[in-house]
Amino acid sequence: MKNKKLFCLAILFVISFNGYSQKEKVKNADKKYDSYAYIDAIKTYEKIAEKGYKSADLFKKLGNSYFFNAELEKASEWYKELFAMKLADLEPEYYYRYSQSLRSIGRNDLANEILESFNQKSSTDSRGILFMKNVNYLDDIKANSGRFKIEDAGINSIYSDYGTAIYLNQIVFASARDTGSLGQRKHEWTNQYFTNLYTANLDKDEMLGKPRKFDTNINSRFNESTPIFSKDGKTMYFTRNNFLNGKKGKNENKITLLKIYKATLKENKWSSITELPFNSNNYNVAHPALSQDEKTLYFASDMPGTVGQSDLFKVKINENGTYGTPENLGKNINTEGRETFPFISSDNEMYFASDGHPGLGGLDIFTSTINPNLSFGEVQNVGSDINSRQDDFGYLIDAKSRKGFFTSNRDGGKGYDDIYKFLENKRIGCDQELYGEITDIDTKDILPDTKILLFDNLYNNIRSTVSDINGNYTFTVKCGKTYYIRAQKPEYTTKEQKITIAAVNDKTYLPISLENIKCKVTIGDDLGKCFNIKMIYFDLDKSNIRIEAALDLEKILDVLTQNPTMKLDIRSHTDSRQTFKYNEVLSTKRAKSTVNWLMKNGIKADRLTAKGYGETQLVNKCADNVICTEEEHQLNRRSEFIITAL
Repeated sequence: MKNKKLFCLAILFVISFNGYSQKEKVKNADKKYDSYAYIDAIKTYEKIAEKGYKSADLFKKLGNSYFFNAELEKASEWYKELFAMKLADLEPEYYYRYSQSLRSIGRNDLANEILESFNQKSSTDSRGILFMKNVNYLDDIKANSGRFKIEDAGINSIYSDYGTAIYLNQIVFASARDTGSLGQRKHEWTNQYFTNLYTANLDKDEMLGKPRKFDTNINSRFNESTPIFSKDGKTMYFTRNNFLNGKKGKNENKITLLKIYKATLKENKWSSITELPFNSNNYNVAHPALSQDEKTLYFASDMPGTVGQSDLFKVKINENGTYGTPENLGKNINTEGRETFPFISSDNEMYFASDGHPGLGGLDIFTSTINPNLSFGEVQNVGSDINSRQDDFGYLIDAKSRKGFFTSNRDGGKGYDDIYKFLENKRIGCDQELYGEITDIDTKDILPDTKILLFDNLYNNIRSTVSDINGNYTFTVKCGKTYYIRAQKPEYTTKEQKITIAAVNDKTYLPISLENIKCKVTIGDDLGKCFNIKMIYFDLDKSNIRIEAALDLEKILDVLTQNPTMKLDIRSHTDSRQTFKYNEVLSTKRAKSTVNWLMKNGIKADRLTAKGYGETQLVNKCADNVICTEEEHQLNRRSEFIITAL
């Protein structure tokens, strides 16, 4: 069922009117549309359109009704009528929806033209920016394709089946199949039955047994979907309409939205069903996923702070069972479109569905590595085996066997949505081994126990290691990417090197030689001279420490860490340009910023003092009104790290 894409499982109540004039029929259809009863709205709108009635509002709502039900081919027909009206003030979002609809029917050239127009009209929207950054993204998708063997999972009905989870030796999934209940009710958004959770036995070959209903304490008369289970099988989180203990909650528009619930297994029955504390009657919270250590819950929501139509969030699960404050995963993951259905694999890859990142049409499945510092790596489309021109979502993979399941409403399926099983024969992308040894630059001796840090091109620390007894280190890196490698060892000068990895499967050798610190310092000496630090760089006319200054400060930090009784007086100087007062204030701010950086990285405040001297201690003739070269002025712009105690 398409309603799950953007929390469209809401329960809707619509009053029917008959026998009105055409104007009244439009008004009636608008009411259904506004209540998300798209199936009924479509019937009325199309009858009116067939009689020759044309309006931008009619075409917008017909296109949207099909778009939100993931019938993108029909959506494209009505958006085409809308664009034929050549409206000067058409909202940018319709350009994006039309491009997505065109892509779903294979009209990529026209889709790209429309998307370029979208980017011109909404230049700050990340969806257009991502497209313009890589207009050849289809080549990347092609490169990631041909890696899977895909089959029907063998449990699909003529209705909607989607969103699998592994529970013991079973899979658990949502289904709208008719179980023969006289009370079975249909959802006005999609004309599909409400979903319950079903389970099927799973053997070692991923063959599935006959589906049966999951625990009766979990299934209700409304929608249940997307469960996730703890490794011990005793805790589950799942999505359900806002319904608990026989009471149904609604927002101010009388719509019942989605919430995440938690249940506990007791005596082979699921009980103690509670809603999570960050749920709300006024926004959707859905599709839970657990981190591998089960200390973080990921989910999709349109709560306040959402970038787009739905975003991915995470929340900390505390040891006492309480929860932290939900955090948006940020713009590397979330777009102004829809991000939903997260899944975290045991090798710390996050998979999710999105229609905001460049794809093939509708929702595509993407992946991103969760780095040790919890930042996210590059977002990649998993390829055209898994992804189609329609909606693809609900991806689950076993990191060891590389087997898993996903859901799609692609052509050739049995029902409204279908579950497919797959075997991934080859990992996504191109990896390389970056390796080398650490040695003394003068003696050539190997240097074991050297700390090696790996940074991406934005200076995010993504991994670290220590050289082995032979001075060797190794990292797995991505082909075609740029990295910074930093080597740190007591009594040696910290060194950083930039490396761009070739775009081929291979190995990259990068040896690093470190220089032994030869200078000996005493009280009153400038520690910066040992490292040839002339100044710490700041943004122009500001006191913000720039990224390239971090390496020099790391050297100072390393010495302070190795010498816990050492104290420093940090002095900042400017050249004579600008006014005396301005230079005094600026140099003071810069000296304090340097102290703050060191304190933030673990140095106690009582070991540091700071003072800005402005232009009062020039080292040459370059005072006010004296003509000097840029190089001469540079000598006066300096930072000093004077040792005041050892």
